[in-house]
Amino acid sequence: MKEKRKAEIVRDILLGDVQSFGILVREYQRPVFNLMLRMTGDAETAADLSQEAFARAYEKLETFNQRRRFFPWLYTLALNVARDWFRKEGRDRHIFVEDATEMIRDEDVPDEPKSINARIDGAKAFDAVMELDPKYREALILRYRHDFTMQEIANTLGISVSAAKMRLSRGLDMVRHRFTGGTHD
Repeated sequence: MKEKRKAEIVRDILLGDVQSFGILVREYQRPVFNLMLRMTGDAETAADLSQEAFARAYEKLETFNQRRRFFPWLYTLALNVARDWFRKEGRDRHIFVEDATEMIRDEDVPDEPKSINARIDGAKAFDAVMELDPKYREALILRYRHDFTMQEIANTLGISVSAAKMRLSRGLDMVRHRFTGGTHD
């Protein structure tokens, strides 16, 4: 869905068409659920937190700047819901993903034989990403899974743009090193 269309949907919702919010929920329920699943490691909790994230998004929709992309705003809000849950639960943050192929973007998989190899390489790279410290892992997922800009990554993670670049660079270095068989800590 194009950003212009999303902005139109948000405008419709703000003008009272509450049914249009369902379009945004259907569009983003999977990435929000996957985020929550990575954060909690529990599908039921992830579903509850996803629902809470969408409820909070609906409540705060007036604060969304319609000149910006919708998904980074929603992702940041969902990440804050997860952080609030961790604070309330007093738990350490662990990141899980249910499907390694989630790290492979559809446009990166051109045909069947290449698709299989890409999935194998993607799974290996994914394993390397999952071994990273969460601060590097989330930056890589935001950039390479969700195509966030550096500014969007910085805003989402509450860091500067240069810190976001540093996390990506270090994360990629660690993945490359682990992907080629080395260890990097």
